[in-house]
Amino acid sequence: MTPITASSSVPAVPAVPAAARVSMAFGGALLAGVLTSYGQGVTGLSSVANSAGPWFIVAVALLLVMRVRGGRVGLPVAMVTGIVLLELLHVGYWAASNLRGFPDVLSITSFWVLMGFPAGVLAGAVAVAVRSRDGRWRGAAFGVTAAVLVGEGIRCLLQVAETTGVATWIVEIVVGAGVLLVGVVLARTPVGRVVALGCGVLGTVGVLGAYVLLS
Repeated sequence: MTPITASSSVPAVPAVPAAARVSMAFGGALLAGVLTSYGQGVTGLSSVANSAGPWFIVAVALLLVMRVRGGRVGLPVAMVTGIVLLELLHVGYWAASNLRGFPDVLSITSFWVLMGFPAGVLAGAVAVAVRSRDGRWRGAAFGVTAAVLVGEGIRCLLQVAETTGVATWIVEIVVGAGVLLVGVVLARTPVGRVVALGCGVLGTVGVLGAYVLLS
């Protein structure tokens, strides 16, 4: 074996092809949908698996795996891809639930299928903004993500905690607050921090209001 010296060059790791990243993200969305169905039958995970916040986080994470970019073309593509990922989550959930003997209908008129459209657009925008060099956009991305988690957590405490318990929703709120704190730190500028806090607070009110209105 030839020893590695300071002058030895280490071969560069080849970049993952774009097609491979796309296939991994789409496959990951289907798998996450399948796991959601199984998770709903596990004590301690059923409430998490039956909430929307984790799916939003999964969609954003998969978009980051795909390395979506901004720009006049990149941003719309990211938004459309966000919709595709969330609908693939629905497909995975539908397929697994029916195979497990729990009839589920996948319809364009389904509430959660319809909600995948605005949520997917938002996930695409967040995935692009979180990679921005501008602290204001990074702050906004973290603030919006925090709002999704905190808003849903508060809504569930108010409306469904009697049947699900409060632990899951308290954890979701705490995680959302942590995401907002990270956003404030990474914004790095006073304006960016104000944007992060504003998106977090106003977004939480918007998410909570939307849940209450639609329910």
